[in-house]
Amino acid sequence: MDAARTPDAGDEPQSRNLTMRQRKKAQTRQRISGVATTLFLARGFDQITVAEVAEAAEVSTMTVFNYFPRKEDLLLDRIPEAVELFTSAVRERPAAETPLAALHRLILELIDEGYPLAALRDRFTAFWQVVVDSPSLRARAREGVEELEDALAEVIAQTSPDPQPRLTAALAVAAYRTGCLSSAGRMLAGESAAAVDPDHRALLDEAFGALRRVLPLS
Repeated sequence: MDAARTPDAGDEPQSRNLTMRQRKKAQTRQRISGVATTLFLARGFDQITVAEVAEAAEVSTMTVFNYFPRKEDLLLDRIPEAVELFTSAVRERPAAETPLAALHRLILELIDEGYPLAALRDRFTAFWQVVVDSPSLRARAREGVEELEDALAEVIAQTSPDPQPRLTAALAVAAYRTGCLSSAGRMLAGESAAAVDPDHRALLDEAFGALRRVLPLS
C-alpha cells in the first residue's frame, strides 16, 4: 500500500503539543487533501485540476501549492507521515532493540491499529485503483519509497553499529512494500479485506522475521 490518506481513514491531525497555529495548518492541510481525494475518487486523478481542488476546498490555488508542492502529493499525502513513523521507530527504540526489530514491531502495531499505512480495509481499494490508473501517481509513489529508504538508511547509520545501513533500509522497505502491494493486489482482484488480512499480517511478519535472522546486527 502506498503512503496515502483515504478520505474516511478516521484519524485527525496529531494536535498534542502543537500550537494553535500549527493545529490550524494541519487541519487545513488535511481538509484540502480530503477534498482532493474525494474528487479524485469520483472522477479520476488526471481529470481533476488543482484549480478545481482549490475551488472545492474554498482556498486559493497558491494555498494548495503552499501545502502540497505537487498535485500528486494531494493524494499521496502520507509520504512524510510514513517517513516520520518509520524513522521515529528506529530512533526511539529501546537500547537492546535493533532497527529491524523496531520496524517489525511498528508494522505489526500499525496493522493491529487498522492504520492505513499498513492495514487493509475494503474502502481502501478505490484509492489504490486511482493510483494504479495514473502513471504520475505511480511515479510519485516510487519516489516516496526512495525518500523512505534514504531517511531510514540515515537514521540506522546514526543509531546502530550496522555495517550496511543502506542495505538494511532497502531490504526493510522492500519487505514492507512487497507485502502491502501483494495484499492490495489481491483486494483489487476482488478479495475482501477479511479474507486477505490473515495472510497479509503473516507475510509481513515472516518477511521481517527472516530479515532479522539474516541480519542480526540490524
